[in-house]
Amino acid sequence: MKCPFCGDQESKVVDSRHSEDGQSIRRRRECMGCQRRFTTYEIVESLPIIVVKRNGSRQTFDRNKILNSMIRAFDKRRVDVTVLDRITTEIEQTIQNTLEREISTDKLGEMVMEKLKPIDEVAYIRFASIYHRYQDAGSFMREISKFLEEK
Repeated sequence: MKCPFCGDQESKVVDSRHSEDGQSIRRRRECMGCQRRFTTYEIVESLPIIVVKRNGSRQTFDRNKILNSMIRAFDKRRVDVTVLDRITTEIEQTIQNTLEREISTDKLGEMVMEKLKPIDEVAYIRFASIYHRYQDAGSFMREISKFLEEK
């Protein structure tokens, strides 16, 4: 950390504590060059994730859209909403951990299907049918056959 007084790059942390809002850490530092003390704040950098849609348009990532699409796939099926919320959080964290700022709806849909597959076969097929936009019964049946072969 660069000293604001003398510009020296070396400092040591004298004291650390959480800020009052809990969103950052306040650190008291002492410059190794001039021995003066200064305060820094450390926060988690959260950059927005952009979703690239099939038509090329871009939107800010909205976890509620993923959650709502899974809730629709589980319509009249038994599932605890906390499980779907956990899946949504896992997907969001996976995207954040890639450090890429853009993700396609195709990749996002694949991630959701991967999570739904072991939980509920019917919900998986429902989600896949909307995600893949099947135009006829034949393509829908091929997806079901492919799913059954993978089991």
